[in-house]
Amino acid sequence: MLALRNVEETFNQSPPPVDINLADIDRPLMDSAAADGAVEALSAFGAEWGAGDQLALGRLANEHVPELHSHDPQGRRCDIVEFHPAYHALMAQSYSAGLHCSGWDVAGRSAHGRRAAQLYITTQVEAGHVCPLTMTHAAPAALAAAPNLLRDWLPRIRSRTYDGRFLPFWEKAGVTVGMGMTERQGGTDLRSNQSGAKQIGGDEYEITGHKWFFSAPMSDAFLVLAQANQGLTCFLLPRFRPDGSVNDLKLLRLKKKLGNRSNASAEVEFDRAFAWRVGEEGRGVRTILEMVQLTRLDCAVASAGLMRMALTLAVHHARHRTMFQRRLADLPAMAGLLADLALEAEGSTAAVLRLARSFDHTEARLEEAARARILTPTLKFAVCQATPCFIFEAMEVLGGNGYVEDGAMPRLYREAPVNAIWEGTGAVTALDLVRAAQREPDALALVLDGLVRDCDGIPEARAAASDVAAALAGPDSEPQARWAAHRLYHLAAAAAMSEAAPAEITEAFVATRLGRPRGPYGTNDVGPCAGHLVERALDV
Repeated sequence: MLALRNVEETFNQSPPPVDINLADIDRPLMDSAAADGAVEALSAFGAEWGAGDQLALGRLANEHVPELHSHDPQGRRCDIVEFHPAYHALMAQSYSAGLHCSGWDVAGRSAHGRRAAQLYITTQVEAGHVCPLTMTHAAPAALAAAPNLLRDWLPRIRSRTYDGRFLPFWEKAGVTVGMGMTERQGGTDLRSNQSGAKQIGGDEYEITGHKWFFSAPMSDAFLVLAQANQGLTCFLLPRFRPDGSVNDLKLLRLKKKLGNRSNASAEVEFDRAFAWRVGEEGRGVRTILEMVQLTRLDCAVASAGLMRMALTLAVHHARHRTMFQRRLADLPAMAGLLADLALEAEGSTAAVLRLARSFDHTEARLEEAARARILTPTLKFAVCQATPCFIFEAMEVLGGNGYVEDGAMPRLYREAPVNAIWEGTGAVTALDLVRAAQREPDALALVLDGLVRDCDGIPEARAAASDVAAALAGPDSEPQARWAAHRLYHLAAAAAMSEAAPAEITEAFVATRLGRPRGPYGTNDVGPCAGHLVERALDV
């Protein structure tokens, strides 16, 4: 007779993945981080951010979304965005770790590399608060065009104290800096911006106009673009005027975004808002591009982190779920899919962390500076573009459990497209690669030669380098921009893996990504290293 189970008894459900060390379980991350001498510190960081309480903060910050208060109870205009305490707790921990500023540490020869590894982990827990961290971290690159402003703001940018109070910046222990570029009519076409700036004395201006996307609107100041007499110009617009009064910045509404919900993004109007000029009039785009390289790097790193967390959830579930008296992870079709996903994630992790290390050496090494210029738009394009499809495949491993909001996978899936859209969509970044290659052909050649060298000159690497050089130099370079970016990314990932990954795994990547076009996940035969790949992906 069939024995009946208690209906309240739960079995064959994977346990929640909490209290895990997000660094130690990730062998590809730790192998890449070894080049920066950061393994021990990164292990401690991974333990902190993988704790159950920390993961809960990520959930709470997204369940309780920011709220806009345009007026106070007495009807006075206030333009305040209220965040859940979980958001502030995440910001405080990230500030304590220096994720908003550590790339500027003078003593850190591997500052960008170490920060990228930490950002990669942080994004796995909560991606929305990474936006203000990224913008604040990149701000000094633009402020360098205004030495007096940099002198006043950099000490508070570099502070490891998060201060979320609504006060003038000179009264605060630490500050955040946001960006406001796009307008309703233009989007990426920044030169079509209509906001105007009127000089009121020296480097001081008043700005009238609007911005269509204004993320992290409670930042202490914003780098914005507006039309001055000599053309589009960059400005630093603070929330408070120098006399301590609130600046004329009106938050109209918060965007109802697909994902990135913990981070507020507003529509804003300026009514003769006070601002300082940053750089020369008419050179606003050039000034702002100094920080875009850094924000694009963060987009690629964050997307790799999102893929990494989706892979963790998928492998964890497959190891604890049985089907037909076998672990799901041991079924041949599932094992092949997990190995293919692990190989993709390993390539993206190695590539973004290797690129971050290039930023540490741009002043001293010509090849590293060239890599930063050429590979940043490339990885921003390719890694961010790959993320949504990757996370969908990982979600499918969990079946229905991956589709309900009780777990983290739906949040990862909603978050997946944003980095491909922000800081230049795929079309924009692919074309930026074309322009960079044609503007600096010697830099492209230097990068390609270096990547082939790092791959030990294997035929597949030489063929890929030749393909990229021909595509970017030819008359049809723009139509081929996306293809060239993908091809160059796979070459860069293979080169990075050659430095950090076991040889058999690098060979599998070369065979399935560089030697031939990658097929849908699960259709690429990674060979005998399949089991090793999945073990490295979740090393517990």
